[in-house]
Amino acid sequence: MDKSNGYENIAKRFIQIRGEEIDGIGTSSVRNWIKSIPQNSTMLDLGCGTGIPITKVLVENKMKVYAIDASPTLISEFQKNLPYIPVECKAVENSEFFNIKFDAIIAWGLIFLLTSDNQVKLLQKIGNSLNPGGKFLFTAPKQKTEWTDILTNRKSRSLGAEKYKQILSKNDLTVIQEFKDEGENYYFETTKIRN
Repeated sequence: MDKSNGYENIAKRFIQIRGEEIDGIGTSSVRNWIKSIPQNSTMLDLGCGTGIPITKVLVENKMKVYAIDASPTLISEFQKNLPYIPVECKAVENSEFFNIKFDAIIAWGLIFLLTSDNQVKLLQKIGNSLNPGGKFLFTAPKQKTEWTDILTNRKSRSLGAEKYKQILSKNDLTVIQEFKDEGENYYFETTKIRN
């Protein structure tokens, strides 16, 4: 079973489309978000791909970054781009997240690729992996919807804002802001409210 949700099969195409864009869609939103996080904070990038552009933004802003992706091809490219960053080739739902706690976690373009059950499990794991006051930023459509991913031809699904807020709340995370970027990606910015 392909734990990369189809991205290993289209990795070379993805690298051409997204994996080389230094200032690609979403970078300005991530740069704005990261301003609220102290430098040298420990961060986890889930679904990091090649590391460009999102992980690179985190590193440029002096964060201590760890990364996870399930595609061996994308991880190989990541290691060329950011050879000094600890990275794991594993499905996020199966990872132990390096067995450490984080000050911030980001999941850009990932959550909606997972099954509904795996989204719930991942959000629970994220809640457990953040330090109190830790930040979590992820993208998913605001409305509950399903569609076919144009790159992988696989089903994607958003649980919708209401359901995401319920799951997050059960895991001590509260949404502090929702917004869209220049590519119409919808963001949920959260913080961990308890230990």
